[in-house]
Amino acid sequence: MGSLSVDRSGAAVWCTLDRPPLNLLEPDLIRSLRDTFDGLARDPSVRVAIVTGRGRAFTAGMDVRVLRALDVAGATALISGLRAAIDAVHRAPFPVVACVNGPCLGAGFELALACDLRVAATDARFGLPEVRVGVPSVIHAALLPGLVGPTRAAEVLLTGDPITAEQALAWGLLNATAPATRLREAVDALVARILASGPAAIRLQKALMIRWRETDLETAVAYGVRAFAAAYATDEPREGMTAFLEKRAPKFRGVP
Repeated sequence: MGSLSVDRSGAAVWCTLDRPPLNLLEPDLIRSLRDTFDGLARDPSVRVAIVTGRGRAFTAGMDVRVLRALDVAGATALISGLRAAIDAVHRAPFPVVACVNGPCLGAGFELALACDLRVAATDARFGLPEVRVGVPSVIHAALLPGLVGPTRAAEVLLTGDPITAEQALAWGLLNATAPATRLREAVDALVARILASGPAAIRLQKALMIRWRETDLETAVAYGVRAFAAAYATDEPREGMTAFLEKRAPKFRGVP
C-alpha cells in the first residue's frame, strides 16, 4: 500500500511503515494503516501481526508540516482518522507485536502502546513530545498510565522528555530488548511462542484482554466465563489437554 508494506510469513503478517528515514505519519500512511488492519481483521488465517518501521526509525510521529497547516476542523479530522487507524491495531482480533527498531515518538509511541506486546532495539527511544510544539498527547496515550503507572506517565506527558529502551523495559513497557542486529530474531522467537498455542484460544484471549481494559471487574469476569465455555465449541481443549497428559506437543488444527 505505498507507504505501508505488508509481508506474509505463514500465519504471521509483518506490516512495515515505509516512509524512511523517519516514517513520519501523514494522511496517506494513516489511511493505509487503518485499511490494512481492517482487511487483516477479516482474514481468519492471520494469527499474529507485527508492526515495524523501515530504516532507522519505528516512526518519529506525525509530520509537523502537516500539523502546522491545520485549523480546528482539520485538526478534528486528522486526529479522528488517526484514532481510527490506531484503534484498528488495538482492537485487532489477533495479537499485535510492536517491533521497535528505532525512535518511537508521538503518535508512533501511541501506535506502539496500542500493540499487545513490544520488543525494542536497545538503542530505541520513546517519547510524547507534543506539548513542546503546543498540543497535548491524546488518543492512545491514554493507555500509558495503565502500563507504567500515573506518576511515570505524568512525567513523560508533561515534560515531553524521551526515555531509553532500558528505562522502558524496567518500567514494564517492553517485553524484551535486543541489539538492532538481533531484533528480528527476538521478535520471531516471541511470535513462535504465540503460534504454538491454540488459534481459537488466542483469539478468545485477545478479545478478553480488550474487554478487561474497558469494563468493571464483575463484567470482565462474566465475559471470561462465556469465553471459557466458547473454547469448548472447538477441539482445542481436548487436543491440548490430551497432549499435556501424553507429554507431547499439541497438534492444533490449522497449526503446521
